[in-house]
Amino acid sequence: MSTHRRWTVYLSGEIHSDWRERIETGVAQAGLAVDLTTPVTVHEDSDDCGVAIFGAEDSKFWHDRKGAQLNAIRTQTLIRDADVVVVRFGEKYKQWNAAFDAGYAAALGKPIITLHPPEHDHALKEVDAAANAVAREPEQVVQALAYVIGGATPKTKAEAAE
Repeated sequence: MSTHRRWTVYLSGEIHSDWRERIETGVAQAGLAVDLTTPVTVHEDSDDCGVAIFGAEDSKFWHDRKGAQLNAIRTQTLIRDADVVVVRFGEKYKQWNAAFDAGYAAALGKPIITLHPPEHDHALKEVDAAANAVAREPEQVVQALAYVIGGATPKTKAEAAE
């Protein structure tokens, strides 16, 4: 049973793997009425946007600050507009910005799905406690969205084998 509305899902977090594409593919294959939104995912563009638009800075601090403030316009707007926020913490890098996005979403009362490997469970225990669901793989995010949006519970492996 569908809710007959389009959902907006913001995909926050690491930009070094294909997790967003896997969610996008899964959402399309499931035929979900979902619009996916993201931060700027080209690392150099995200880092350098402020100085590219407003001029160079002598200090790396102010260089980064200009970019962060400009990126915050997009991030804050898209999180505010989201029905669900998915926050990905990858294996390789510490994503402080993803933790900040999760806190911002929680403060706004947005439903949150975190996505991370089990080895991050302890470090992310407070973030996960604020989340509505914790996924390990992007496909679990798609299954969660399919359930929330249309009530479709995926078959277990045993049911699928029958």
